[in-house]
Amino acid sequence: MKTNRRDFLKASAPCAIAAAAGPLVGAPASALKDSGRRGSQRLSLEELGRWEQMRYGMFIHFGMSTFVGNELPDGKAPASTYAPDRLDVEQWISVARDAGMKYAVLTAKHVAGHCLWPSRHTDHTVANSTDKTNVVEKFVRACEKRRIKPGFYYCSWDNHNRFGSRTPSDGGDWNGMNSFPRTRAKDLPPYTTSLYQSFQTAQITELLTDYGPVAELWIDIPGVLGRGYRKFLYRYVADLQPDVVIMMNSGISDGADYNVAYAWPSDLIAIERRVPPETGHNKWRTIEGREYYMPGEVCDPIGKSWFHLPGDAPRPDKELLRQFQVCRDRGVNLLLNVPPDRHGVIPDQYVEALMRLRKNAGI
Repeated sequence: MKTNRRDFLKASAPCAIAAAAGPLVGAPASALKDSGRRGSQRLSLEELGRWEQMRYGMFIHFGMSTFVGNELPDGKAPASTYAPDRLDVEQWISVARDAGMKYAVLTAKHVAGHCLWPSRHTDHTVANSTDKTNVVEKFVRACEKRRIKPGFYYCSWDNHNRFGSRTPSDGGDWNGMNSFPRTRAKDLPPYTTSLYQSFQTAQITELLTDYGPVAELWIDIPGVLGRGYRKFLYRYVADLQPDVVIMMNSGISDGADYNVAYAWPSDLIAIERRVPPETGHNKWRTIEGREYYMPGEVCDPIGKSWFHLPGDAPRPDKELLRQFQVCRDRGVNLLLNVPPDRHGVIPDQYVEALMRLRKNAGI
């Protein structure tokens, strides 16, 4: 596959733009709690403020894609392909703590459909892999031990557990996602069936009930789910864990515009591989006639790739420091992706870059 996820997301033009300017752009929720402006969002300003105060977290992309060397595999590789030989989840979280991070988000399931926990709803999991470690459980326990807030990433684009769905790998009109197509069937946008949606609900239920409370739930490629199921899923997750902050990833942008048709409802606005505008992140948005307070989260790899690839060096120290400072100055959290290698450990070059960043930024 020559096209990567970044190219797919670039093709998704923002629609139903909802951005209403307001006072205190970029200010934390704590600065607004006495202003009388509360918003229509599910979580209070105080609750969202606690999430904002974490400021800096580690994104951990690890799984089948690490072993096939492809961010967007076709889902056909057997579970045994996943085969770390020195898996050390404790090391990951120790690195996050030592780097000054306050939370971490793990890719529990990505495009390959392979699950880092022994899900009861598919055989494509660590239970049938070369290393059978329940990575999700190890991750949560390691976070608890080191006072790092855990979070889960779950990808709705699944090339293995399809249940009749049409994924972005199959082509189709990405820009037509969440609209009512008037073209021929072969031009239909990617979509998920009700069977797949039941599968996703069941797996998220496992993650949120079997492994304790999490600070954040990341739902990637939410456009394939459709508005109706997203609305159900958002409410369902909130019922399971009322305090969780829910991210429906709105994709690659600076966060100035928000694609309601693709990603609503959400508690956060994703700023993927970008930084907010120079004026700062506008946290107050008017969506369908109601006002919401929506913090932003920048996510970007420490190198070039989300999953580890040999030779993918960390970006220069000055570039990492500038990104960190811009996120602080413009009022958003930074979720920096630091991928473990095929051994199952974070490479020394990434660890060293993180420690230099902590020193340079005065964290």
